[in-house]
Amino acid sequence: MNFYTGSGSMTVQEYLARRRQFEVGFWGVFFVAQWAVQFALAYFDHRRWGSPFQPWEFLVWEGTSILMVAILFPLILFLEHYFPLRRGKVRRNLAIHLLFTLPWSLIHVSAMVAMRAAIYHLNGASYNFGNWPVELFYEYLKDLQTYAALLASVYLYRFLLVRLQGEARILTEPDEGEAVEPVDRPERLLVKKLGKEFLVNVRDIEWVEAAGNYVNLHLGDRIYPLRETMTKLLDRLDPASFARTHRSYIVRLDSIAEIEPLESGDARIHLICGQQVPVSRRYRDQLRAQLMPA
Repeated sequence: MNFYTGSGSMTVQEYLARRRQFEVGFWGVFFVAQWAVQFALAYFDHRRWGSPFQPWEFLVWEGTSILMVAILFPLILFLEHYFPLRRGKVRRNLAIHLLFTLPWSLIHVSAMVAMRAAIYHLNGASYNFGNWPVELFYEYLKDLQTYAALLASVYLYRFLLVRLQGEARILTEPDEGEAVEPVDRPERLLVKKLGKEFLVNVRDIEWVEAAGNYVNLHLGDRIYPLRETMTKLLDRLDPASFARTHRSYIVRLDSIAEIEPLESGDARIHLICGQQVPVSRRYRDQLRAQLMPA
């Protein structure tokens, strides 16, 4: 699957290899574009009514607001990581997010006003936020919409990425008859990608990393997300073949090329594929025991 066509094509796997850089770049461009659009709208709207304000003031108003939203955006991702809106927990976690919008908005407005006051002071002027109770309520309504839009954008992005990337599922008991392989220790996984289904071998998994509400299964240059926790997945994997090395990583034992001890007491695994995976002290002894010949 290509994101683009022609000589400048990029596959999903190539994108995933540099996913963080692309995501940071996208959100950076997004917030700058929002600043430009909001400035233009505010400036021309006020100019139409003969506003006495100067152009730099509109830049400051919109810029300080969007800058604080960008700074606070990681808090939304942090809260979503621990309180995801997934089946069985939507109502409870949605209430938690709604409650969190209150301090989120208060921090946003307080910092925004402080920055505006400082910039106005440097320009030999004073900034008046207005009637605080009224303005706080007005800003909270806007922040509530902003918070919801950003959270919805995150889920839409993840949905589209999963559709392009393909999502793995653990095989379950059939409605009729016996399972063709042990369900508690599956040998294969079902992958759905763009409406198509196919099977992949569990023994082809080289390493696993936690990724929010999913774990990412790495099979060569392919990456498939699986909606499962690290602990539950490890319970389904053969302990003779897989080991947990970190709270966020699992490796297949025969994919290990070298283990490098670190001065901190932790270690670093070098996989045959070239990937490096951390080993925390908590899992070091267990890994050593699994690597010892029986």
